[in-house]
Amino acid sequence: MSLKAKLGKKFVITTELGPTEGTDVRTTLRKVREYIKLDGINIHDCPMARLRINSVALAHLVQQETGIETVPHFTCRDRSLLGTQADLLGAHALGIRHLLPTTGDPPNHGPYQSKPVYDLNTMGLIKLIKKLNQGVDILDKPFEGATDFLISATASPVATNMDAVYARVQSKIEAGADYFQTQPVYDAEKAITFMEGMRKFGKPVILGIMPLKSLKQAEYMKEHVDGIEIPDEVIAKLKEGVTGAELACQLISQIHQHIDGIHIMALGDIKASNIIIEHTLKLVGK
Repeated sequence: MSLKAKLGKKFVITTELGPTEGTDVRTTLRKVREYIKLDGINIHDCPMARLRINSVALAHLVQQETGIETVPHFTCRDRSLLGTQADLLGAHALGIRHLLPTTGDPPNHGPYQSKPVYDLNTMGLIKLIKKLNQGVDILDKPFEGATDFLISATASPVATNMDAVYARVQSKIEAGADYFQTQPVYDAEKAITFMEGMRKFGKPVILGIMPLKSLKQAEYMKEHVDGIEIPDEVIAKLKEGVTGAELACQLISQIHQHIDGIHIMALGDIKASNIIIEHTLKLVGK
């Protein structure tokens, strides 16, 4: 069953691909095959403005070689309006059917003295993809062979102003978003409350799960990373020696009946990911 057919109907498990250095796709493909079971893999588009292989090209290779569907990220940072449309048509021709439109980290985050483009913002890019799905370009000029993309969008389960979060979700849906993948969450109660708020939109939600690698990482994220809240209870358990993967499994046990799936953000840690995947499969009976 395809990812499209499963969304909102069966529990979905996705993850993110670790970085591919240069053109070494063989190592990447080997790692992909080490996952126990996945419904989809997200592929970043030069995160932090650092050089990585083109996300659409790699997504195509992963699908072709492993049969696992991909969700390439597609940024506004590097593409003109013409280039954006050409690349989207090319992605569709290569068999890509899921996209995650993003703004893209500014070039000054990385090592290159390049200029950002940003002819579109994320909302504009979502609207453009919806137009292409209707068989017209950004000027409403028809072309042969409409695209058939499912558009993923992001949302934050925790924020100071959740009304603003839900308003942003509504705007993304009006622009054309089909389903949501969230930032990581560590608090079961807040995750369930967020999901209750999302139900009114009628769109599938895949909740972000990021297994913490260390106490140091947890403390840094708690203090310095906006949009992520790590409860004191989680910090205390890490101090007791509970692993990040174990904590993730405990959280999923509490919330799996309230969500449409999980998106594992383990920074390429296949061992931790497989622990979480195996635990989740037992919970949902897959």
